[in-house]
Amino acid sequence: MTDDHDATRRMLLTALAGLTLAKISLSPANASTDKTENTPPILVAYFSRSGNTQVIAGVIHRALQSDLFEIVPATPYPLDYFQTVAQAKNEHDRAIKPPLKNNLADIDRYQTIYLGFPIWGTSVPPVVQSFLSTHNLTGKLLIPFITHGGYGAGDSEEVLATLAAGARREKPLVMECDQERKTTETVTSWLEAIRS
Repeated sequence: MTDDHDATRRMLLTALAGLTLAKISLSPANASTDKTENTPPILVAYFSRSGNTQVIAGVIHRALQSDLFEIVPATPYPLDYFQTVAQAKNEHDRAIKPPLKNNLADIDRYQTIYLGFPIWGTSVPPVVQSFLSTHNLTGKLLIPFITHGGYGAGDSEEVLATLAAGARREKPLVMECDQERKTTETVTSWLEAIRS
């Protein structure tokens, strides 16, 4: 790991340590009332399956007093991790962009958008690709924050360059958060060991 990676991780872990354990209450767009009239609103849009990306979105949202939008598929992904992996692979292989539960009607209000997502199968999840395909980000500043299970950012730069071609992009925060996969593999191995 690089020193930059360690410093970023320490900063986020310090910020996360200050959070309460209560679940973040989110609506499709949750506006903050403490912003000045002249400050253009900032949007934090995110998709999170296991909660890792949601926690980071919450830290950014509170620090910037931004609006918050959770990207949710119209039909939820399965609760089972491996079924979700299989469905996401099928969507990716067939170039399916699943419909969203909600769209952001007033995307034009925002000049800066923080976009958070986990890497699925070395790429941007299909539901996030749906968000990018259905919302015009031309002329906006897009700042990605990406979580992954140990394989890095995959082809996310290429996907963002294609689906948000008119947006300016900052270098993303890329952070390893592989707890769900490791937990699932550990429990599966344990069960196999005690059954044999």
